[in-house]
Amino acid sequence: MKDIIAYFNHPLLKFPLLAGMATGVLCFLYFLGLYAVGVPALGNIRVLDYGIHIIVMIATVWYYRKTIGQGRLHLWEGLTIGYVLNTVAALVTGWLIYLFVTQIDPGVFTEYVANSKKLLLEGKKQITDQFGPETFNDQWTKVSTMQPGVLLPDELTKKTALAVLPVLIISLIFRKQDYSVINP
Repeated sequence: MKDIIAYFNHPLLKFPLLAGMATGVLCFLYFLGLYAVGVPALGNIRVLDYGIHIIVMIATVWYYRKTIGQGRLHLWEGLTIGYVLNTVAALVTGWLIYLFVTQIDPGVFTEYVANSKKLLLEGKKQITDQFGPETFNDQWTKVSTMQPGVLLPDELTKKTALAVLPVLIISLIFRKQDYSVINP
């Protein structure tokens, strides 16, 4: 057990893991804020919580570069920090939302399914014209039989897709290496 703890105690994993957990909790608090205000908490407006991911990624990469790298950061270190932080945050957020909709207020998920059906019905003509009625019927069946367990993989998939460009840009911006070894 000590070996496992020692492995995760390496700064390249420790900082993004801790920052990812904090980010996941902050994103869940954003979800709760939407819920408290009466906005559909599982709606499209929740995508704005990715701004929290980006802010924390920038802060974590900057802090790692300043304290651990002594002002230097390799591209792969920035990429590692960004993707570990993003994945942990998405998992924490997904689990907290799942627990919320299964234990506290299942009505949030019911409203999400109803809104998804409404959105699907609004686009029915376009979907049937482009892909055929079979595709619409398949999508309708998927939405109708959706369970709260879909929230965790959905959160992870969306956040991973959103992370590609910001993680690369943040890593490139903060990348700084010691070039004195090249110029004698």
